[in-house]
Amino acid sequence: MKRIDAQLVLADGETFEGELVGHSPESGIVAGEVVFNTALSGYQEIISDPSYAGQIITFTYPHIGNYGCNPYDDESNAPRCRGVVVRDLARHTSNWRAKDDLDAYLRRHNISGITGIDTRRLTKHLREAGAMPGAFGTAAHGDLMLAAKTDGGTDGQDLANVVTTNEPYTVGATDAPFYVVAYDFGIKTSIVRQLSEAGVQIEVVPASTSALDVLAREPDGVFLSNGPGDPSAVTGAIANVQNLLGEVPMFGICLGHQIMASALGARTFKLRFGHHGGNHPVRHLSSGRVEITSQNHNYAVHVDTLPSGSVVTHLNLNDGDVEGVASPALRAFSVQYHPEAGPGPHDARYLFQDFIELMRETA
Repeated sequence: MKRIDAQLVLADGETFEGELVGHSPESGIVAGEVVFNTALSGYQEIISDPSYAGQIITFTYPHIGNYGCNPYDDESNAPRCRGVVVRDLARHTSNWRAKDDLDAYLRRHNISGITGIDTRRLTKHLREAGAMPGAFGTAAHGDLMLAAKTDGGTDGQDLANVVTTNEPYTVGATDAPFYVVAYDFGIKTSIVRQLSEAGVQIEVVPASTSALDVLAREPDGVFLSNGPGDPSAVTGAIANVQNLLGEVPMFGICLGHQIMASALGARTFKLRFGHHGGNHPVRHLSSGRVEITSQNHNYAVHVDTLPSGSVVTHLNLNDGDVEGVASPALRAFSVQYHPEAGPGPHDARYLFQDFIELMRETA
């Protein structure tokens, strides 16, 4: 394969040299908010997670692509991330499930990547300076710098309405004991699969679906999915959730957690460099149990802004941020992390059963 020299330039001028892989953009430039993910495996699931819309994913694990890609591990029908940064891209695959290598996967989905980057230095810089826009490609350094500085990042961006489904669709058995309407703010395939396996028929609806439309479907529960962007910008969804709270049992994950907390009256803020990875320790406060969790978010809930009647259920043991909220009177709860863990540990999968029990109690 021909080597194509490329550069990654951050908005503050920090520059890294590497080689272009995947799709070759016509402009020679790929721009987006640069974040890092610490997971050791699961790169295909991470790249295909819609929550990365608008972002360039840096993998801290040095060898990416070792076991190839296959049609079964995608978390959406196509990646929504802007690009991928790796230290060493594997050129050959080593797993019997692989149908192609990561470079071919990126090219098929028109996603660009850059390899040969000192991802350790890049990650340390992002930890110190914070997540920021960047640009990579074959264009001149000055053009890359301009693209990085003019990229808006995710602040103030309602990206949920960019990645959501255009039309409702249903998954699960028609005779399932529970019927749930799931808002698609960027829903992952693993979430839909695990809800279905738990005994739920799921109707996935667009992010803009009104509360009246949801209630007209007479669901047993409402699920608020993960998704990309700034939760404070998803104002339509927040208003709809406000009208649904107390009307039907509710469970939210990630962006869905932030939207539910915002609907309760709380405020959100942007983390310095976000939580992205599969090894974040979270304490379940009522039991004292520590769960190792999969996370992917740039925003969190201000604990001091939660209204009375709301209960903090989980805390992040790394930085003390809120990881779970419940409003018992309104039959609603949410978590910041990913219990479906695609990829990641399975410590928190009990939350899907908690949702089932909540619907059973109120049936």
